[in-house]
Amino acid sequence: MRPTELSAAQARRIALAAQGFTDRRPTGRVDRRHLRRVFDRVNVIQVDSVNVLARSQELPLFARLGPHPRTMLADAIDDGALWEYWAHVAAIVPSDQHRLFRWRMARDDEWKGVHRRAAELPKLVDEVRRRIRDGGPITAADLEQPAKAKGTWWNWDDGKVVLEHLYQRGEVVAVRRRRDFARQYDLAERVLPAAVLDAPTPTETEARMELFALAARSMGVATLEDMADYHRHWRPRSRQPLVAALVEQGVLLPVTVEGWTRPAYLHRDAARPRAVDARALLSPFDSLVWHRDRNERLFDFHYRIEIYTPPAKRVYGYYVLPFLLGDRLVGRVDLKADRAAGVLRVQGAYAEPGVDRAAVAEPLVDELRLMAGWLGLDTVAATDRGDLAGALRRAGVAPERSP
Repeated sequence: MRPTELSAAQARRIALAAQGFTDRRPTGRVDRRHLRRVFDRVNVIQVDSVNVLARSQELPLFARLGPHPRTMLADAIDDGALWEYWAHVAAIVPSDQHRLFRWRMARDDEWKGVHRRAAELPKLVDEVRRRIRDGGPITAADLEQPAKAKGTWWNWDDGKVVLEHLYQRGEVVAVRRRRDFARQYDLAERVLPAAVLDAPTPTETEARMELFALAARSMGVATLEDMADYHRHWRPRSRQPLVAALVEQGVLLPVTVEGWTRPAYLHRDAARPRAVDARALLSPFDSLVWHRDRNERLFDFHYRIEIYTPPAKRVYGYYVLPFLLGDRLVGRVDLKADRAAGVLRVQGAYAEPGVDRAAVAEPLVDELRLMAGWLGLDTVAATDRGDLAGALRRAGVAPERSP
């Protein structure tokens, strides 16, 4: 059977619908029902500690729900509905998917350095287990390993290595402490519901196939490599049989997409909207944009995070959010929440080539003001940096000098 042909615009709209950008934002109280709806769409929310604007994991909810209680994710984790594990990278996923990651917990070949070092420290591993069992949750700082032990893995000391070993193996669960975002490690049975831990364990092949299907549903249309990246299936030779099985089952439909050089697959439940009328500021770690090659195929949008780039070499800024309008990424803004001054600072604003800046500025200002209010900031101010900055000022954003 000849694969279905999709235009680039169709693929883009399918991807946006799969990620929840055809769902209307709530107009009233935002509650757990809306949170579940977001996770039904995206399945995974990446965690990152950078807090120049807001914790990154909060931003995908704002993009899809608008203003909402900022404790919503933490409350759901405390209730056992959500859980943090190495899903994409460090990420939040529904707790009932615990069973789908047990194959990863049982393997030692993905975090070889951590597991190898832990194997050299059996007494410390047993001591940490005992301390958590008898004394309750601990942080890496609580173990107070001597400085000379640094350098074993990512400059972690041996206490941190042991905790991460136990975390990766599923013996303990990590929960972020609210006041400082530090990881606290506790026994899984004290954090996750018994029904989650007692759920039958699928085989590795069954679990990975289900994760591929979930990834495909969250992307709508995707290549094999796109699906593999979503939950980070590292071993290339193991991927194709999973996709072939899902095609045989009718879960995935082979398609060709205009401009894509690799075969693609459409999830059987994917919506095919004729139009998308979205508006959102996207975290650099949002699942819509975290795969940079896919961004270029879907949106013709070249995007790189410049947090670790020296300031003099940055093109757009430190913490840059793409702006989604309609079904296109039309610009990007470098944002900072100046909490002391009560200002959402636009440190740079840039339009994509060929975009009508005046047409972009008004909805972007509306979204910036909405975000400022959600963050408890009083006003939005923009420097003159970037080709969209002037349009923002004309649309009513307060001016300020570039730093």
